[in-house]
Amino acid sequence: MATALMVVDAQRNLLEGEGAVPAAGTVRPALLDLLDRARAAGAVVVHVQNDGPRGYPDEPGSAGWALVFEVRDGELLVRKSASDALGADPELVTTLRERGVDHVVVAGLQSDYCIRATGRAGLQAGFRVTIPSGAHATFDDEAPAAELARAVEEELAAEGAVVVPATDVTFT
Repeated sequence: MATALMVVDAQRNLLEGEGAVPAAGTVRPALLDLLDRARAAGAVVVHVQNDGPRGYPDEPGSAGWALVFEVRDGELLVRKSASDALGADPELVTTLRERGVDHVVVAGLQSDYCIRATGRAGLQAGFRVTIPSGAHATFDDEAPAAELARAVEEELAAEGAVVVPATDVTFT
């Protein structure tokens, strides 16, 4: 069976400039490393792009909406307007299964919204799910961003996901 890398909401509004998540400086290179290794291994790559409401930094067509990483030939692009990337495209789970995927690595933004929801949806769909520590992030909110990211890792691990350092993720 195969592994897919899901790069969730790696968009300019979250990874560049004043509005970026606090950990953008470390998360962006971690995402690029995962992406490079997934591509080198011939893994399935899914880019997820959030379509924000009119007037938001990720409004479709705006500078902030643009993906940071190029979508290459053969890679999948899923657009969404809710947290769960797997539920955004009714055919995505089927497409992944047709490509032999039984394991998804869920990385990107934001930990406490789209990473949590997509990781949980992956588990519910029967995939093995890995959350790469250091390759997802969020904003400070009711707690500091790093604490929120760790809490999501703990929550998803309790539900059956595997949490490993991003550098330890392997692709098949």
